[in-house]
Amino acid sequence: MSTKEMTSAERVMTVLRNGEPDRIPHFEWIIDKRIRHALCPGASLEEFTVRMGLDAMLTDPDFKTEQVAPNRFKNEWGIVVERGTEQHATVVKPAIETLEDFLKYEPPDPYAPGRFASLEKLVERYKGKYAICLHLNDVFSIPRNLMGFEELLVASMLEPELVRKLAEMSADLNIQFAQEAARLGADFVFTGDDYCSDTNSFLAPESFRELMFPSLKKVFKGFRDAGLPLIKHSDGNVMPLLDMILEAGIDCLDPIDPMGGMDMAVMKRQYGDRIALKGNVNCATTLVNGTAEEVVQETLGVIRAAAEGGGLIISSSNSIHSSVNPLNYLAMLSTIKAYGKYPIRLDFDHSGAREAFG
Repeated sequence: MSTKEMTSAERVMTVLRNGEPDRIPHFEWIIDKRIRHALCPGASLEEFTVRMGLDAMLTDPDFKTEQVAPNRFKNEWGIVVERGTEQHATVVKPAIETLEDFLKYEPPDPYAPGRFASLEKLVERYKGKYAICLHLNDVFSIPRNLMGFEELLVASMLEPELVRKLAEMSADLNIQFAQEAARLGADFVFTGDDYCSDTNSFLAPESFRELMFPSLKKVFKGFRDAGLPLIKHSDGNVMPLLDMILEAGIDCLDPIDPMGGMDMAVMKRQYGDRIALKGNVNCATTLVNGTAEEVVQETLGVIRAAAEGGGLIISSSNSIHSSVNPLNYLAMLSTIKAYGKYPIRLDFDHSGAREAFG
């Protein structure tokens, strides 16, 4: 147990080693501009992180885009995306349809000049103060984006070799990205590939094991060999694939999605000796239309369920998207700061929780 105040970098890295920090860290993969500006007018994500006392600086590799139509852009992957009101863009024109397309396909160069310009700026400014994270992928999102979601699922049955090769390519590229990121000073990576719906996995477990699991093991080993701890993200009910995810080797699982029936207390009890956990205040309901008191109670519930002994990062159950009530996000933040200091008191009085955000 820590006896002194840690830097944000020390705090996050302690948790990713499944240890106990000075207090529970917090950061989000996405904080929508509307929410940021409601709480810190005009703030970029970097500025918001500093001003609100979050614990990690997040970035992506830098890929060039060109506008091809109103709100539509083509990126270096050859994919056309459409940008709407949310931070995430929607794929509207994939790049690969057949194995023949794949054999002619040229992916982005991991070593292109400027590929990690955003990461380098964060390392220069914040190394040692904040944990610096690079968003990468593992085996599902790149194949899905290159083919289209439904097309990928159909190909898993009709053209399994194409799906297998796409997963292999994704693994190889992301290992190269990770090696460069480690060389430049990143502290950890997260992969945002969603595998599951609220009820089940997109690919049947036996198909996932055959087509993607070998590449999943390869890419996660590549991250470890580069010295980068990994937070694995997937929304939904990940239980059908969890044994494979754990066998492939992760340091932390995110977001323990309550909409997928995932229970933080169960996960802590069954897996907390093996991995750290991140999540899981409900951003589909509680953070959107709950009261501030309900947000406080749910955040305290996560602390009760999983804080003991460390190995916990508290966050939303996905992201702070545009429909989140900014004051509810502030209530969650304030609760973490008020009640998340170690040694954790598990006997705190919930009736006094209003003090956390009042």
